[in-house]
Amino acid sequence: MRSILILISLMIGFQVASAQSVKEKISNDATGGQGQIDEKRYTWGYFLGLNSYDYKFDYNEVTDDIFVETSMGFNVGLIGDLKINNYINLRLEPGISFVTRTLNFEDPSFTMPGDFEREVTSTYINVPLLVKFSTKRLNNWKPFIVGGASWSRNLSSNEENPNDNSANQFRQVTNVFNYELGFGIDFYLYYFKFTPSIRGVFAINDELVRDVDPNSPYTGNISSMQSRGIFLNFTFQ
Repeated sequence: MRSILILISLMIGFQVASAQSVKEKISNDATGGQGQIDEKRYTWGYFLGLNSYDYKFDYNEVTDDIFVETSMGFNVGLIGDLKINNYINLRLEPGISFVTRTLNFEDPSFTMPGDFEREVTSTYINVPLLVKFSTKRLNNWKPFIVGGASWSRNLSSNEENPNDNSANQFRQVTNVFNYELGFGIDFYLYYFKFTPSIRGVFAINDELVRDVDPNSPYTGNISSMQSRGIFLNFTFQ
């Protein structure tokens, strides 16, 4: 909440300073002459983007941290936008994300090179419900912050797989609940509105499916495992 208040304060200060220093320019309507896009109650679009996912681990006992190697992933999805007023919009942004993470473990019992590493590939269907708070439009651009909650379904979770890490299978839960926070800028072009944005995605529930062996060197000492991701999205409306 403190971060949101700081962002809002910065945006308001930036808007006041910009309004005093920026000269009025010709305003694009982002619809090719078919009326202002911000006057419409419902608008639609799509997004493309990149992601980088990590894990946050909590442990039962103090031990060496599990090292996570992250890789760049890909996002794609649709946007449905409901205008509440000139400064607040409600958005539904269903999409799919392709994610790869590599976990590196340290344990004295490991003897084979493959024991130290687990590659975790995830395909998330992500459905966020977000509230977008915008400033007043400044010529042909408008900053905003966005936040909300989301549900993700991990199609590659292996949750129902009877094999565990003893058979080289790292398992996660299928359903993940998250909160999301981000910021971006709407740019009004002649035919459409283009929006680059950065958003953090933080899992709320524990995602780890533990091995059958309660003393497993892979899962035995983990009290919780939660995803953390950063999205860089490019939206077209």
